[in-house]
Amino acid sequence: MRLLDNAALFNGSQKQNYEVIFIFDEDYWRTSGRSPRQLQFAMDCLDELDTQLQKFKCNIRVFCGNFSEFCDWTNKFESIQFHVNHSTETEYFRNHFCYFEKNTKHHISVYQDFGIQLDTFDRDHWSSSWKKIMESKTYEAPLPNKDNSSILNTLPNVKDWTKSQKNRSDYIQPGGTAGAKKLLHSFFDHRANGYSRKMSNPQEAAYACSRLSPHFSFGSISIRQVYQATLKQMEHNLFVRDLASFKKRLFWHCHFIQKLETEPELEFQSMHYLCDSLREKENDELIEKWILGKTGFPFLDACMLYLRKHGWINFRMRAMIMSFASYNLWQPWQKTSPLLAELFTDFEPGIHICQVQMQSGVTGINLPRIYSVIKQSKDQDPNLTWTRSLLPSLNESNEAIHEANLVNYIRPIIDLKETSKHARDKIWGVRKKNDFQEITKKVFIKHGSRRNTKRSV
Repeated sequence: MRLLDNAALFNGSQKQNYEVIFIFDEDYWRTSGRSPRQLQFAMDCLDELDTQLQKFKCNIRVFCGNFSEFCDWTNKFESIQFHVNHSTETEYFRNHFCYFEKNTKHHISVYQDFGIQLDTFDRDHWSSSWKKIMESKTYEAPLPNKDNSSILNTLPNVKDWTKSQKNRSDYIQPGGTAGAKKLLHSFFDHRANGYSRKMSNPQEAAYACSRLSPHFSFGSISIRQVYQATLKQMEHNLFVRDLASFKKRLFWHCHFIQKLETEPELEFQSMHYLCDSLREKENDELIEKWILGKTGFPFLDACMLYLRKHGWINFRMRAMIMSFASYNLWQPWQKTSPLLAELFTDFEPGIHICQVQMQSGVTGINLPRIYSVIKQSKDQDPNLTWTRSLLPSLNESNEAIHEANLVNYIRPIIDLKETSKHARDKIWGVRKKNDFQEITKKVFIKHGSRRNTKRSV
C-alpha cells in the first residue's frame, strides 16, 4: 500500500493502461487474528495511496468478496494481466488465493516483498540472499495512465468505501506512507538515542522504538527502503550503535516470516511436533481473564490494558504476556495466539505465530524461557509510575503491587511459583525424550538461523 518500491504497481503500470484493486473480504477480517483496528490502519494507507494515484490518472477500486469470487468475476473479462505483491498469510487467505491462481484464465505475476525466498528456499544461504534483496535497487513510481477511463466503474472507489466504514479508534496508530516517513526521520534524528536499552521498557519503548512495524505489515513503507536509509545514517549518525541494533531487527523480521512461508502448517502445529501433546485442553475462563487484563498481577494487567487501548506494546512485554498464557496458565498456544493477534495493529502472521511458539517452548530449537511477571514488574517499572497510570485504583505499597499481594485488587488467578515449576517439569520432560533431539535437528535444518548474531528477546 505504497507508491514507491512497489513491484506490482510499477510493473503493472508499464503499458500505461492499468487499474488498482483492493479486495475487501469481510470474512477475512473476522478470522485468523484479523481485527477492525488493523483494517482501520489499512484504510488510512488506501486513502493516502488513492490520493497519490490520482496524479497518475488512476483510482483504487474495491472488490467486495474473497479471491475465489474475484477470480470468477474477472474471468468474464478478456486480456487481463494481474500483478500481485506476495504476502505470507494464514490458511483462509492462502486457500482463496490458491483458487485464484489455479482457476484464473489470465496471467498472474507475483512479486517478492520483504526479503524472503519464495521459489528456491535455501536456509544455508538465506542471510546472503536477504542482504542481496535489501541492497538491490528500489522500484520507482508507476507510469501514468494514458487516459483515466476505467473498466471497473461498477466497483466502488476506495474513498467512498472507506467513508462507509465506522468504529474508528483515535488511539490506534494511523497508517500511510507520510506517517511512516515522519516516524523514520524522527527515529534517525533523536528517538533512536538509547533504543537498544530502552526497547525493553514499555513506557520508554513507546517513544524509543521506530514504531514502523504496522507500516511494514501493511506495506506503507518497505523493509528495503528502511534498510538502505539506515545504512546511510550509520555513516554519520550519532546513534550508530542503536541503529546497528535496529538493523539486526530488520533481518529478524524477515527471518521469522520465512518460517511460516516455508511451513504454513505452523499456524496450527508446533514447530517441534512432540510439543503438541503438552497442552491439549483449554480453560476458557482463564483465557478470558488473561486477554481482558484481569489476572490479578498488576504489571501484566497494565500491559494488556495498554495493548488493548493502543494496539501496540514492546516486544519484551509481548513475550511476557505470551509466556504467562502458555506456562503459568498452561493454555494451548493455538487457542491464545489468534486472540492476542487481534489486539496488534501490526499483526504479521509469520512473526506473530513463530514468536508465540518460541514463548510457548514448542520450537525445539529455542531454550524454554519463562518470564517472571514479578521480576519484569520490578525491572521495567520499579516505581510503578506506568502501572499506576493504567490502574489508577491501586493504592497499596509498591512492594505489594509488584508481588501481586493486594487486598483491594483482583486476586491472582494462579500461583506463580507453582505454575512455573509445573511448566518447567512438563517442558523438560518432553525435551528429555529419546527422539526429541533428532527431531530438533530437522527443525534447525529447516528453520534455524545460520548467523552468529544473537537474537534479542
